[in-house]
Amino acid sequence: MSEAYVECLVKSKGNVLFTILRWVLYVLAGVAFLSLAIGTGFFGVLFGFGLAAGGYYLGMLGEVEYEYLYMDKEITVDRILAQNSRKKVATYSMEKVEIFAPIKSYRLDNYKNRQVKVKDFSIGTEEKPDLRYVFFYEGGEKVIMSPSSEMVKVMKNANPRKVFSD
Repeated sequence: MSEAYVECLVKSKGNVLFTILRWVLYVLAGVAFLSLAIGTGFFGVLFGFGLAAGGYYLGMLGEVEYEYLYMDKEITVDRILAQNSRKKVATYSMEKVEIFAPIKSYRLDNYKNRQVKVKDFSIGTEEKPDLRYVFFYEGGEKVIMSPSSEMVKVMKNANPRKVFSD
């Protein structure tokens, strides 16, 4: 049995709301620290540190990357926050995948009216051309990804009846 191994790293587009909110929290933290000079005391410092920590955390959430790993008919998705914190988000077996096709494919027409939980591990925005893919897992999940063409090719060679590249 041949083993296939492909890695793919994609950076999700940053959310403008996170960026604005992060800078607002930094400004409020600065105001809280300045209020210490005026005389609010310990609570002003504590509030300032809390706001600064919130701004830092929002900054991490704004810089998200996803790493896809395809190995031996299994897809593993890791989320990387601010290039320093990695967490395994999901693992999917290709045996339980119903269909894997481009997001605009006509092959997904039979699946459009399903009420399923959507998980988006893609770049987050629609580009021209749209290179995102969708797969339905065990009838209960719709997963959106942005795999590389090499990954799609390897997956199609291993699972020709489930993986389509139109």
